Amino acid sequence: MILRFISRTFTHTQTRDNLTALQPFNLSISSHFLSQSQAILFDPKSNCIDFESNCISQADPLFDKIPKRDILEYDYNHLLFLYSRENRNVEALKYFVGLRLSRLPADGSCFSCVLKVCGCLLYPIMGQQLHCTCIKSGFEVDVSVGTSLVDMYMKTKNINDGSKVFDGMTTKSVVSWTSLIAGYKQNGLVEQAWKHFFQMLTEGIKPNGLTFSTVFGSLASADMVEKGIQLHALVIKTGLESTTSVGNSLVNMYSKWGMINCAIAVFDDMEIKNAVSWNGMIAGFVTNGLDLKALKLFYYMRIQGIQLTQMTFGTVIRLCGNLKELGFSKQLHCRILKDGFIFEHDIRTGLMVAYNKCGEMDDAFKLFTTMKGFQNIISWTAMISGYLQNGGKQKAVDLFRQMGREGICPNDFTYSTLLTAIPFISPFQIHAQVVKTNLENFPSVGTALLDAYVKIGNSFEAASKVFERIDEKDIVAWSAMLGGYAQIGDTEEALKVFLQLAKEGFSPNEFTFCSVINASAGPVASVEQGKQLHATSIKYGFSRSLCVSSALVTMYAKRGNIESANEVFERQRERDLVSWNSMISGYAQHGFGRKALTIFEEMRRRKMEMDGVTFIGVISACTHAGLVNEGENYFEMMVKDYHIYPKMEHYSCMVDLYSRAGMLEKAKTLINKMPYEADGNIWRTLLSACRFHLNLELGKLAGEKLMLLDPHDSATYVLLSNIYAVAGNWQERARVRKLMRERKVKKEAGYSWIDVKNKTHSFLAGDISHPLSSKIYEKLEVLHTKAKDEGYEPDSSYVLQHVEEEQKEVILSQHSERLAIAFGLIATVSGSSIQIVKNLRICGDCHTFIKLTSKIEGREIVVRDSNRFHHFKDGFCSCGDYW
Repeated sequence: MILRFISRTFTHTQTRDNLTALQPFNLSISSHFLSQSQAILFDPKSNCIDFESNCISQADPLFDKIPKRDILEYDYNHLLFLYSRENRNVEALKYFVGLRLSRLPADGSCFSCVLKVCGCLLYPIMGQQLHCTCIKSGFEVDVSVGTSLVDMYMKTKNINDGSKVFDGMTTKSVVSWTSLIAGYKQNGLVEQAWKHFFQMLTEGIKPNGLTFSTVFGSLASADMVEKGIQLHALVIKTGLESTTSVGNSLVNMYSKWGMINCAIAVFDDMEIKNAVSWNGMIAGFVTNGLDLKALKLFYYMRIQGIQLTQMTFGTVIRLCGNLKELGFSKQLHCRILKDGFIFEHDIRTGLMVAYNKCGEMDDAFKLFTTMKGFQNIISWTAMISGYLQNGGKQKAVDLFRQMGREGICPNDFTYSTLLTAIPFISPFQIHAQVVKTNLENFPSVGTALLDAYVKIGNSFEAASKVFERIDEKDIVAWSAMLGGYAQIGDTEEALKVFLQLAKEGFSPNEFTFCSVINASAGPVASVEQGKQLHATSIKYGFSRSLCVSSALVTMYAKRGNIESANEVFERQRERDLVSWNSMISGYAQHGFGRKALTIFEEMRRRKMEMDGVTFIGVISACTHAGLVNEGENYFEMMVKDYHIYPKMEHYSCMVDLYSRAGMLEKAKTLINKMPYEADGNIWRTLLSACRFHLNLELGKLAGEKLMLLDPHDSATYVLLSNIYAVAGNWQERARVRKLMRERKVKKEAGYSWIDVKNKTHSFLAGDISHPLSSKIYEKLEVLHTKAKDEGYEPDSSYVLQHVEEEQKEVILSQHSERLAIAFGLIATVSGSSIQIVKNLRICGDCHTFIKLTSKIEGREIVVRDSNRFHHFKDGFCSCGDYW
């Protein structure tokens, strides 16, 4: 291919770019002394046009048939315009070359048309050459040529030259202004588009339907609601509201803003609706989650006899995937084959995605294989995503490897999709590939990496580094980081991140609130923090969102406010499994076993889906309420009726059920029959029950098993030594204590804490470090006196130290939970409830004392220990003294 110039010299880089761009057309550039100097395209070996002989008869059969070609200039242009209108841009360009090589004159309309062709083909260099020719030929003053130049430069992203051409135009038509505005819109400069639209109005140019359509399109993408409504009013004023193109743009704009009712009103008022109108309204319903309405409108569209287009099929296929309508997807597949759209790549990919969502992976893969040779990164990624959605993680990984072998380079969506395939892929290996392809800073990839590191555990430092490296953090990345802190229970850091994203101008979405509320459900989180987050979610309008309301139910249940949890639960418009499970587990942990079972029976009545977590909550409810027979029945129901295979957690609940009821041998038998090797939790449960029920032999067995599993767990040594102490075997107790010292195992100190006025106050047993210590002990003394008047007798058996009886009573009176409660009584308003948290299990004597305190003070006292919640009120506890 050769490039020779007559009047203008280009650099080697420009020449190379031009030749590269022209390769798809099998053309090259030559020079001939024509009526005006210009660089012309030609290919000496072409079978289509013999440019060297200036013979244009091979350019097109139609051209050859035109009589008196030297004078019928209109006919020449007419054929050129015909090609352009039919988007046959390659043929149009060849035809123009034939005209020029035949030394036929070209007018402004001809240059205007071919400049538009260059814009459509994204040919900036060719467009610049034509611009030079127009200047030399004096056509730059032609308004149609100037408009086409603006259009060409804007489409090829040469915004500055496009603006200069427009500014230099002596005459500007409404089409010129519309081309400029459309160019700004195409290049994402919405404010510039809006500015020039108003300048157009100021200069007295009346917008036409296309102008309004263009501006509506730019406002829709920029979410400029107020300006869009003002512009709609102007359309009505100018009488163009009935124009189909304007109506289509309005439907699109309102749909994108989520103002679907306004979109419906515009659609219904349109006098003439074309296929674009129907497609736009169907797409609007799908975008706003109104899939059934979209399906109904598609049905009406067919009744009206509207021709189904490629866009129609693309939207409705997506709709089928959303609704998981396999039958309808197959019907559409047949219609697509009949109408000849099956060879459209986006249609085949859409069908494949629909089959993926319907779980028909075999059909999806068959469709994928028919695309052999035409598979691109989008189709590969869609297939990988389909396998991941349907539990085929290994197949997804295998397909990713095959993609690499076939030379397809993954993009950011591929990596972000594949990173959900843990544990079948290593996030470290994928991270290395991401760094090599320079995609690490992409928000979608960074967020997926962050999430992957969080899920595998012990890699939160890597997750934090990934988060810091994301160039443009979006709200998804912030939410993922919050979710990571929630997972590791770091409430303080989660709240810092939440405040930081607000400072940086991000508006939290429902998933952001879900993550930060989950983080505030941790044991060290302040009760007030959860309430404040609830209030903030109401302010942002997300409190009724399903994931947020479910997180609120969980948070209130875990933070001891089961009444508020129930209120949120009752207000939910729809409930997912998380909500139901949270209420069952919440009632179980708070000692309201019967209420938990009532919730479960309601689930059964509604024939709702249940999972293993549901039955963990149900069996726990039976455990805390002492309902052994019911617990056994529900365990059997889980296996036989719901076909849920018991996991270690379910067996642990059953062991706890038997152990608390004193059926220790039955618990031991179950441990021996389990298909799993008993873990530390199961043996610890049994050991704790042996301490309560004074079974020394079985307690010794459980203690030995625990020491083998975790020789550095202080709770094992403490429980075992306590069993020996209660049995009066001080020698064995001393041996266990000695073993602790030899293994350098330190007993975990018992402490309690309470939040008052957004400040946490912690207490150890016998603590005198608090500024109000003297008042706290004075209050305790008064309480002990009043409690004894109510019949309280200290139970010294809970003091497992070899000291005098009088000293034991003093030790009991200074337990950390009593100090926290005494402080709460003097630091809060009379009649208000008090909530404290203890890191260890509450002792029996303190349990009795707190019951009496709630009666004496007329207060509700909520204590969360290591096992459960205790609600003390009017001298009673929610556990029914069974814990």
